[in-house]
Amino acid sequence: MFKLGWSVFALLIFLSVKSQLLDWDRINSNTVLNVIAGQNPDQMMSYSNIIQMGDANNAELSLNAKTNISIKQLGDYNSLYFNNSFTDTETKTAITTQGNNNIIDVTGSNSISDGLQIQVKGDNKTIFMRNY
Repeated sequence: MFKLGWSVFALLIFLSVKSQLLDWDRINSNTVLNVIAGQNPDQMMSYSNIIQMGDANNAELSLNAKTNISIKQLGDYNSLYFNNSFTDTETKTAITTQGNNNIIDVTGSNSISDGLQIQVKGDNKTIFMRNY
């Protein structure tokens, strides 16, 4: 029991020191995914950041293990369908919708769509994107 307590204490000290190395003034919505990925360089994990402000918004995501995605839906009745679970390609994507009754439907990912940023402003817009 004594050894376990010291191990946990040492781990907490290590994590505390590592987090103090970050320059928090340089972290913003454009750099946060890179900062998160840098915290675990040996692990390839997906990160999702979803913000929905409004009524009846919907986001359906089917992601592979290497997907980093940031989604903002601001308005009412917006829908997002994002599916890249058919591939193991690493993907970084940012999608922002401002308005009402918009639909974004993205299927697949490839080298062209890596780093994709979609920004929709307005009402009653529809985007269908297929990456094969």
